[in-house]
Amino acid sequence: MDEWASMGPSSPDYEKWGKILTSTFKDKMFKNSDDQSALVYLILTGKGGWKDKIYLENEYYFEGYWFEIVGRLENISARYSEMEMNGPAVLRRRHAESVFMSNAKQRDGQLAREKGAIKRRPFLTHFTGCQPCSGDRNKQYSGDNCTEGMYKALNFADDQVLRIYGFRHSSLLSGNVQPLPFDYPHVGR
Repeated sequence: MDEWASMGPSSPDYEKWGKILTSTFKDKMFKNSDDQSALVYLILTGKGGWKDKIYLENEYYFEGYWFEIVGRLENISARYSEMEMNGPAVLRRRHAESVFMSNAKQRDGQLAREKGAIKRRPFLTHFTGCQPCSGDRNKQYSGDNCTEGMYKALNFADDQVLRIYGFRHSSLLSGNVQPLPFDYPHVGR
């Protein structure tokens, strides 16, 4: 962590690292040192033996690039609803936190049986290039699609928690929250 942090904006060597990383990664868009490039540099150069100390997880959808994810969030939600509908009845009921972990295990089992048909929900959605605070965003994105993407991602994440208590947003772009019927999504069957 110390070595990685020494490449960050609080370091007196920040400008030097920006030049090193820009010359190392020819497709790097920004001239400053950034956390992703710095970490990749540490892994690739093997300095300190980091390469041998790092395990790269590839079975868990930990972090995803927002531009690839936000357009699919409704589809991911629909697939999870379909899984709940066709899976064990316990996945359909509204639950409080006390039973959430047992449901998560059943949901993971159901996902394993689907053999990749259901795209896992990302744990993090990374809004690289949007730069909402500085406004210095990547030119390929408009401020509107970054903002809309952030609303969708935040409401999608919010729905993961609200679902446990029997609620969800009326749409991913809406702040309105609505209650779900008790046996959702099996209502009217």
